[in-house]
Amino acid sequence: MTEQQQQGVIVAMTGASGAAYGLRLIHQLSSRNTFLHVLLSDAAKVVLQQELDICLPESAEACADQLCKHLGISGSNLRCYGLKDWFSPAASGSAGIKRMVIIPCSMGSLARIAMGASDNLIERAADVMLKERRQLILVPRETPLSSIHLENMLKLSRAGAHIIPAMPGFYHRPESVDDIVNFVVDRVMDQLDFQNTEAKRWGE
Repeated sequence: MTEQQQQGVIVAMTGASGAAYGLRLIHQLSSRNTFLHVLLSDAAKVVLQQELDICLPESAEACADQLCKHLGISGSNLRCYGLKDWFSPAASGSAGIKRMVIIPCSMGSLARIAMGASDNLIERAADVMLKERRQLILVPRETPLSSIHLENMLKLSRAGAHIIPAMPGFYHRPESVDDIVNFVVDRVMDQLDFQNTEAKRWGE
């Protein structure tokens, strides 16, 4: 694995509503020449088709091509992996990848990560981030939240994960859905330590 890939970001999308958040983050990171290791659950593909009319193929390579085509970004810095690709860099701490974002994060995925389950590559990659004390950001999108949901989020927060619920603010007076999506993604970018001069901030 190259140094650029090692310093890249794992971006995972699961089956919660809010596929636009994940795509916007991929686009934002790509514009900063960040290498992206993209993981998509089967449910995430269903949501992408339901919410955004994006139909992604089964093949990981074809999936990457389709994503790049839809977002209008270069494919040289993006790679998709199958959920059972245990030889991918995301599956091992020795690969050295230090940042991962699950956006949107379903309550099912969040619960399995909190339990330490590693039944697919998304869960395994998240487990790697926690055990190696690296950066794991979860962007849950659910309402209302049950006590079980809240307890799982607290457990993960105590384990070192950053919880950034998809709860947009409105002090920046959004005029479109894009403005609302950008607000949440900007908070994620802040946590990843990427400066975004276009982000709307309190007091400006």
